[in-house]
Amino acid sequence: MTMIVLGSPLAIADESAPIVSVRNLRVAFDTPHGAVEAVRGISFDIAREKVGIVGESGSGKSMTGRAILRLTPPKARVSAERLDLHGQDLRALDERAMRLVRGRRMSMILQDPRYSLNPVVRVGEQIAEAYLVHRRVSRAEARDKARAMLETVRIRHPDRVYELYPHEVSGGMGQRVMIAMMLIAEPEFLIADEPTSALDVTVRLQVLAILDDLVQSRGLGLMFISHDLNLVATFCDRVLIMYAGRIVETCPAAELRRARHGYTRGLLESLPRIDKRRDRLPVLERDPAWRDAPAVSPREG
Repeated sequence: MTMIVLGSPLAIADESAPIVSVRNLRVAFDTPHGAVEAVRGISFDIAREKVGIVGESGSGKSMTGRAILRLTPPKARVSAERLDLHGQDLRALDERAMRLVRGRRMSMILQDPRYSLNPVVRVGEQIAEAYLVHRRVSRAEARDKARAMLETVRIRHPDRVYELYPHEVSGGMGQRVMIAMMLIAEPEFLIADEPTSALDVTVRLQVLAILDDLVQSRGLGLMFISHDLNLVATFCDRVLIMYAGRIVETCPAAELRRARHGYTRGLLESLPRIDKRRDRLPVLERDPAWRDAPAVSPREG
């Protein structure tokens, strides 16, 4: 089978120019006890790079990604001073226009393919359908593109896998199918929400290699949401650390071990290390001042 290349890199004059710009993003939910803010006024830019977002469960990582795609629950109240994709104001789009953006210009890889794939439709047909939704092509062309995408994500025997149902593929293969489905329309921006958490170490490295290769070859921006600080430190270019709905620190991924914020230091200290044996790992002790203190930025120079 001839491999189809995923198009040329994005035509961006400046590689450092933001693909996604977010300013003062807030996500709140009304409860019987008052409003609860899941995301509290965060701001960041993502260019042609891999940006990791880390933090504990409930820190607002996944809600941030869903808010960018406008996939928050109906009762969520989302506001932002700026929410742009290559300069296009996503806040101004109605739902019909936003559906054209999702998948074609922005995509999201979810955590577990078992809950994302339709169990009664062959995986190849689901990938082809994702292409048909956003491109005016024949079904035959969509099938060829889907088979080529399976090959692109390093699945052996793509013709055979195309005909399988989701329950017939392994977890690692299912995640590759999800990657193929999300990238077949050639988006500019990709959100990966814990894409490797359900995979063993070997398969995890293979999936990360696929994502890295696609980011480099396509020039897209990647938001990589994870709990795994070691993984983010080695895979990403920059890291945003979230706590209680806010970004409390930003730093280059290679310097994550030298992070300065107390919360980030606590997360790092709670990780076991091969080169440093300890009888008991310390428990993170939270400072109430962290909720509203200014974010820590990278050291100058």
